[in-house]
Amino acid sequence: MKVAFPYMGTTVIYKKLLELLGHDVIEPPEPTQRTIDLGVKYSPEFACFPLKVVLGSYIEAVELGAETLVTSGGHGPCRAGFYGETHKKILKNLNYDVDIIIFDDYKRDVWGTIKKVLKIKNGRSWLYLWRAIKTVYSMAKALDDIEKRIERMRAYEVHKGECTKAWGTIKKWFDEVKNVEDVRNAEAESNKLLDGIKLIEVPEADRIRIGIVGEIYVVMEQSINLRIEEMLGNLGAEVERSQYLSQWIDFNLIPGASAKAHELEILKKGEKYIQEIIGGHAKQTVGHIADYAERGFDGVVHLMPFACLPELISQSIIPAISKEHNIPVITLSIDEQTGAANTLTRLEAFMDLIRNFKRTKIA
Repeated sequence: MKVAFPYMGTTVIYKKLLELLGHDVIEPPEPTQRTIDLGVKYSPEFACFPLKVVLGSYIEAVELGAETLVTSGGHGPCRAGFYGETHKKILKNLNYDVDIIIFDDYKRDVWGTIKKVLKIKNGRSWLYLWRAIKTVYSMAKALDDIEKRIERMRAYEVHKGECTKAWGTIKKWFDEVKNVEDVRNAEAESNKLLDGIKLIEVPEADRIRIGIVGEIYVVMEQSINLRIEEMLGNLGAEVERSQYLSQWIDFNLIPGASAKAHELEILKKGEKYIQEIIGGHAKQTVGHIADYAERGFDGVVHLMPFACLPELISQSIIPAISKEHNIPVITLSIDEQTGAANTLTRLEAFMDLIRNFKRTKIA
């Protein structure tokens, strides 16, 4: 069957799993202004930005021939738990004949999850499915490690844009892998490519490290957050996100405490500020801010979809956390009205503040 998925982050990973299972994969285009306009046009006005963009992405995928959409769900007070059903109703009202398979928390509906897996595995054996998952999980780990390296390197490029160009090449290499051995080879070649990028030598005391926290979609999808990692890198900052796909997999899908250790530590740090379960990634947001401060980061950028309820609660607590941990934090609200020029101006001012703040601390 012709299958598509929401566009978020390093989509080659989702594409590869479905390809290995023998599906005809329709990769949705990277979100553009048209994607946003479609989502805004057909979504409820009060809906948060990710719902609108994902809807626009679905419409474009269906226009390209997708018959089935595979996505993840959510639960708790965050409205993300309603995305799947809302998208189903809107697409039906638009007369799009498309099936949506939503993978929610498997522990809440084990048999329902098994039935969805049976549909997705496309007649392949369970052993084959296991090998495909193992390959894709290795891809996620390798690509996240490479992306983290690029986020550190970009600030010191001699020739601006080389890291971004290399990242595009690397994703194409990983798009060709078939098994775990291919993944290891692609990772080795990728690191060789990055080794060849010339960097400016900057003393440790002059380096600026910025953490990016917030709701997972706007943190991970560069086309929606105005490529904020590149913006910060070009302004001279090393960047680290709070959300990476392999970490999400470890916490939500891999059994065993060892895989969840990092996320549980972050949640423990966030528990001091948000005791209740309010959905989304609010508790992780405040926990990561505390963690970045303890690790010696120089500042934090908080990204939130406009009117996101969990992140609005985080935003109200952030000033106290910033003061307690003595770390500057800026909140950027992302929606269809957000402009690149205004965001860049705010980030330039934030970087100036951090440099002055750092000089004061050193003095």
